[in-house]
Amino acid sequence: MLDFALLNDLLTPEQRQVQATARKFLDAEVMPHIRDWWEQGVAPKHLAASFGKLGFFGPTLPVQYGCAGLDNVSYGLIMYEIERADSGLRSFASVQGALVMYPIYAYGSEEQKKKYLPKLASGEMIGCFGLTEHEGGSDPGAMKTRAHAEGDHFVLNGVKMWISNGNIADIAIVWAKDDQGVVRGFVVPTKTPGFKANEIKHKMSLRASVTSELVLQDVRVHKSHLLPKSNGLGSPLGCLTQARYGIAWGALGALEAVYTEALAFAKSRTTFGKPIASRQLVQAKLADMLTDHTNGLLLAWRIAKLKDEGKLHYSHVSMAKRNNVRAALKAARTAREILGGPGITLEYSAIRHMLNLETVDTYEGTYDIHTLILGREITGLGALE
Repeated sequence: MLDFALLNDLLTPEQRQVQATARKFLDAEVMPHIRDWWEQGVAPKHLAASFGKLGFFGPTLPVQYGCAGLDNVSYGLIMYEIERADSGLRSFASVQGALVMYPIYAYGSEEQKKKYLPKLASGEMIGCFGLTEHEGGSDPGAMKTRAHAEGDHFVLNGVKMWISNGNIADIAIVWAKDDQGVVRGFVVPTKTPGFKANEIKHKMSLRASVTSELVLQDVRVHKSHLLPKSNGLGSPLGCLTQARYGIAWGALGALEAVYTEALAFAKSRTTFGKPIASRQLVQAKLADMLTDHTNGLLLAWRIAKLKDEGKLHYSHVSMAKRNNVRAALKAARTAREILGGPGITLEYSAIRHMLNLETVDTYEGTYDIHTLILGREITGLGALE
C-alpha cells in the first residue's frame, strides 16, 4: 500500500494479512483482465465465489452468519484493494455487504438473517439495493414507491434507478412507503412476478459493473419479507453510512493506482534530454497527489477506529467520502495530464479510474450534498430548510 506516513505501523498483524491477501488475489486474478472487462462492458460475476471465499462480502458481520467478523480497519483495507483494481468491482462488493447484508442484519428478523446472510456472504446469492428513484436522487424522502398492505401481503409499485447489481441480483432490498407514509424495507426475490430489471447501457463509467432500473408493478410479497426493524428514512440512510465508509477507503486505492502509474511514467518519459519527473510542475502535481492520499488515508483510519469504538457519526463519514473521493478524482485527472497522449488510452489505468470516479463522486451523496451535511453539523442550521 502507498504509505508515506507509515500508517502500516499502526495496523495489527491480522489487518496487514487481510490487506496482503486481498492484494495478492486482485493482482493475480483481476489486474490482468480489468482493462478488457471495462472496455467490453463486462461485469465479472464469476468473481463472486472468490470474493465470498476471501470474506469480501459483509466482512464485519458475525461469523455465525457465515461472515468474516473482521474489524472496520480490515473492512476498509479490503475496499481499498478492490478499488485499486476498479471502482465497479468495489461497488459490487459494497452493495452486497453494506447495502444488502447490512440492512438484513440490522433491520431483519432472525429468520431472515439465517436464510439470506450465509448465501450472500459466500457469493452464492447476489443482492441489490433499491432506494434511488428517477426524480431527486439526493432527496430519498420524496420517494414514490409504495407498499400497500393486503392481508398477509404487501403489494409494491414503483421504479428505482441507478441500481448496482440489478440485473444479476437474486434479491433486492426495496425501500417503499407503507400506507402510513413510513419508509420500510422489503426483501424482494427478483423472480417475483411483476419485478423487472432493465440494464442501463452505453455507460462511460463503472463499465465493469451492472447498473439497472428496477420496475415493480404489483409485486406481491408476504409480510415475512418486510424487514421488521426498518422504520423511517433513517433505516436506508443508516445503510448508506456503511457504504459511504467503504467508499472513503476505496477511493484511496484508486488514487494509489493513478499516482504510482503517473510517477513511473514521469521517471521514464524523457523530453529535452531529461525525464519529465525532473520538471517542477510535474513534481508539484505528484506532491499534491501524494499529500492528498496521505491525508485521506489518515482520515479513513481514524474514522475506522471511531467506528470500532462506537463513536462514529454520519458527519464523519460525509467528511471522508467528500474529501477522499474528490481527491482521487482530482488525482486521476492529474495523472492523465502527466501521461499526456497515452493517458487517453486504456493501456494506462488513469482514464478508466477517472471515468469511474466521476460516478463515485456523484453516488451515495454528491460532493455538494456532503458539503451541506457538514455545514449543518458545523452551524446547526440546515441550508436546505
